Amino acid sequence: MGICGSSESSSVATAKLISQDGRLLEFSYPVKVSYVLQNNPCTFICNADDMDFDNVVSAVGDDEELRLGQIYFALPLSMLRQRLQAEDMAALAVKASSALAGCRRKNGGVLAGEMGYVKSSGRVVDAGVFRTRNARSG
Repeated sequence: MGICGSSESSSVATAKLISQDGRLLEFSYPVKVSYVLQNNPCTFICNADDMDFDNVVSAVGDDEELRLGQIYFALPLSMLRQRLQAEDMAALAVKASSALAGCRRKNGGVLAGEMGYVKSSGRVVDAGVFRTRNARSG
């Protein structure tokens, strides 16, 4: 219960979040942006569908939930309300493509989070801190 197969063998919709370091986090359950960012005060979440070349990058509200079937990016606060340049858009596209391809290759799957953990590209990470569970601080 709570575990499903890979995205190729399952039709479970997930909200996909590309972290700053390029990891893919998938949520198969409703999760608020404030929860995802609780230990990441220097980042914000933006919806990939709302990102347009040469337009200002805006944040998804802290009280909003990530929507299933959508792709999101965790970006540094320095990008908030800045115009998205061609090189930024290209870098984000490469990061998303790589994260999505890596997840398919590794047959990552999704762990629905009663405990707040999701399986990401074959690793289990704490969705609130964007680190592997066994990562050392410092």
